[in-house]
Amino acid sequence: MSRHQGIGMTSQRTRDRLITRLEREGIKSIEVLDAMRAIPRHIFVDEALASRAYEDTALPIGFSQTISQPYVVAKMTEVLLLSGPLNKVLEIGTGSGYQAAILALLAKEVYSIERIEALLRQARARFQELKLRNIRLKFDDGTVGWPEYGPYDGIIATAAPLEVPMPLLEQLTLGGRLIIPIGKQGVQNLMLYTRTHEGVEEEFIEQVSFVPMLSGQKR
Repeated sequence: MSRHQGIGMTSQRTRDRLITRLEREGIKSIEVLDAMRAIPRHIFVDEALASRAYEDTALPIGFSQTISQPYVVAKMTEVLLLSGPLNKVLEIGTGSGYQAAILALLAKEVYSIERIEALLRQARARFQELKLRNIRLKFDDGTVGWPEYGPYDGIIATAAPLEVPMPLLEQLTLGGRLIIPIGKQGVQNLMLYTRTHEGVEEEFIEQVSFVPMLSGQKR
């Protein structure tokens, strides 16, 4: 049996129970639920935590970072998909790589930036193991985005700045969406920004808790 399939607490049956819980919590997108079912979350956490991989909770991944709660991953992805099919998506904060792996099943191209080099190396190895070939990675400061490949249909941030970084709004296509947690560590507002002909529309989604978005790089 491959590591992808898992056994016991990482089995497909355990994964299916998580999907049922996500549906109960209000996730409606079949595409998102199918992607969450298909990607084995246990390979994105330390082996010692693999038995907890399908709990609906955030887990530590080292370097004071976490892998987001599955519900939050599903919710952010669902909101991003509301505008229709995604061609190019930018992720700020690769982390474990789990969110990018989900997006890779739903978008044609995924671009992901991580400021902690060790996390980026681990994520790259996981993508190779899962044969996800439509993810391009960059070791850099995510607050400036990745303008060379923009504009993007969707941008998703997995860390929270105190205010929305303007370069990310500028790298959206017309009708493109940025979903990002905003605020101080503890409780933040998950916000959706949509680029329109008139400017940028802003919408509150729900309260969340993410690690802070930091500038610079860490080797």
